[in-house]
Amino acid sequence: MNIVRIGDIKIGGGKLVLLAGPCVIEGYERSLMIGRRAKEIAERLGIPYIFKASFDKANRSSIKSFRGLGMDEGLTILAAIKNELNVPIVTDIHESYQAEIVAEVADILQIPAFLCRQTDLLVAAAKTGKVVNVKKGQFLSPNEMKNVVIKLECSGTNKILLTDRGTSFGYNNLVVDFRGFPIMRSFGYPVIFDGTHSVQLPGGAGTTSWGQREFVEYLTRAAAAVGIDGLFLEVHDNPAEALSDGPNMIPLDKLEILLKNVLAVHEIVKDF
Repeated sequence: MNIVRIGDIKIGGGKLVLLAGPCVIEGYERSLMIGRRAKEIAERLGIPYIFKASFDKANRSSIKSFRGLGMDEGLTILAAIKNELNVPIVTDIHESYQAEIVAEVADILQIPAFLCRQTDLLVAAAKTGKVVNVKKGQFLSPNEMKNVVIKLECSGTNKILLTDRGTSFGYNNLVVDFRGFPIMRSFGYPVIFDGTHSVQLPGGAGTTSWGQREFVEYLTRAAAAVGIDGLFLEVHDNPAEALSDGPNMIPLDKLEILLKNVLAVHEIVKDF
């Protein structure tokens, strides 16, 4: 297993890492508050924490949906949160030109699931020297992610994370194939489970996606039992008010007990 390092944080070294925050930046104060509370919870549990939020959600179902604050304002807010909380930052990029600009702030460049096969985007992300986290496309088998890994390696990086968010199963539905974690781990890089997007119902509400957050706890425990190196969660103080992905986001007041349960499973299986 290639251990991916971000400062003092080691991903793939046996310790569960948390990537958590709001789906999209809704403003500085609220994003900072969510990040601060998530960090406090993670620290109590001894879990290394990385703040996540998107400055743009370019794949919203409707053209009228809130996408975010844009790259300039979004990166300014992410930089301020990074400085205030003293934590690494992960955020999405959607176009090749964004990679170098976003890398000035973000510690991890995230490739959205819909774009995981975009060669130019992968190459641009790899060439920044930052960690690259690729979400497995809902349309790909786990084995096909080997091609993604090769693209990144050939572009000069071994700072690679692979994240699973489920596989399309009919219309507006995702199903997690837990065989995917050991398969993708066999490529030599850490794997992360996206516990909240995995319960998303893409386009399930017509002009927006829907979600079933009541199943997040079950799927995250199961993923921990199979073996993961990190957990990706979208959290919000009031998901009903969230401007993106509210139905599948975890309320902040439910985060600690969820992490305790996942951590208990992870501790049992981490050395297997």
